[in-house]
Amino acid sequence: MGSFQVQGGKKLSGEIVPQGAKNEALQIISAVLLTPEKITITNIPDIIDVNLLIELLGEMKVKVNRVNRDTCIFQADDVDVDYLSSDDYHKKSGRLRGSVMLAGPMLARFKKAYIPKPGGDKIGRRRLDTHIIGFQKLGASYEYNSDGYFYLAAPQMKGTVILLDEPSVTGTANIVMAAVMAKGTTTIYNAACEPYLQQLCNMLNRMGASISGVGSNMLVIEGVEYLGGTEHRMLPDMIEVGSFIGLAAMTQSDITIKNAGIQHLGVIPEKFQQLGIQMEFIGDDIHIPSQELYEIQKYMDGGVLTIYDHPWPGFTPDLLSIVLVTATQAKGSVLIHQKMFESRLFFVDKLIDMGAQIILCDPHRAVVIGLEREQKLRGITMSSPDIRAGVALLIAALSAEGKSTIQNIEQIDRGYQNIDTRLTALGADITRIV
Repeated sequence: MGSFQVQGGKKLSGEIVPQGAKNEALQIISAVLLTPEKITITNIPDIIDVNLLIELLGEMKVKVNRVNRDTCIFQADDVDVDYLSSDDYHKKSGRLRGSVMLAGPMLARFKKAYIPKPGGDKIGRRRLDTHIIGFQKLGASYEYNSDGYFYLAAPQMKGTVILLDEPSVTGTANIVMAAVMAKGTTTIYNAACEPYLQQLCNMLNRMGASISGVGSNMLVIEGVEYLGGTEHRMLPDMIEVGSFIGLAAMTQSDITIKNAGIQHLGVIPEKFQQLGIQMEFIGDDIHIPSQELYEIQKYMDGGVLTIYDHPWPGFTPDLLSIVLVTATQAKGSVLIHQKMFESRLFFVDKLIDMGAQIILCDPHRAVVIGLEREQKLRGITMSSPDIRAGVALLIAALSAEGKSTIQNIEQIDRGYQNIDTRLTALGADITRIV
């Protein structure tokens, strides 16, 4: 198991380019199963989760031509459908939360699919109900075996009206992919409308699908008989952009985030500005100047600021860990309310060990009392519990006094591409121990 050794207290400077969006990649790459024609995808993030999915498609006999690390040409003209019932598939797909995204396109084109028990982050319960119920309404039936796998079959997918119980991004994406070749019209109410979902719908429309309402919470899908090939480019990863903003503030660094995809960031810049972080928008670049101190805003009546997650266009839950760690050196206090996952704030005990002033009220809420740089965090040995908390701990270590060791960095590598070498190029002191 690998680790990072981090010597903190160094100010960083320079330019950094965000990777392609991880959450978009898992949907887009799964969608190649919908056509026998070639699909070229660019700006693919070179990270463990995405590479595992590409490897899994290769095992299914999808032709994969990796032109370079960020460009792939896929052709699913000879898919081994029976491989999905093998022990090997069950073992490999169970390592990857994103493998659930294969179910929608498999049902649409091959009329059957397998869904493993969700893998990935240990951040709390992650239900599959939205996916399964959506497939059922489209005409699929399922069996659940004692090994934790769902087997789904759908001799004929038929359009219907679906009201989602939650605006799940992965659930919406999976149901959309299942419905694009169903007979008739499918209307999805309470659909997710994140930029990643918009990207998927736009790509499917270029392939010949008929999806209207893209960008809203009501999608109308007219089923088609055939989808063709296309080309697609991933958006910049908004979670990386937010992470770099927090990193710049915490380490008093002068950083420019190049090609940040500003128009797709929603309220992310605004939430960091509420922490008092200055930033300039230059074309599609974000410049974060070095700040001695940043002060958390209060509400107009003087109340303590609350930052919470909410479905798009609200604030993404993937950045609450970054906001929390960034607030530890601010002036003022903030309440962080993580609504969606009950285990995602448990990493704060490590920040408290580093000297942060945080009150964990319950599994969903934490109050951060900023240190105002009067006291530096101190380096410790800690372990990364999930992708986002891992990077939050890395940011804390880079701002801390002394040396920190972060273990279980495979979690960080699942979501952040070569993060150590990219930050070292800005002046960070990070050593990877294999």
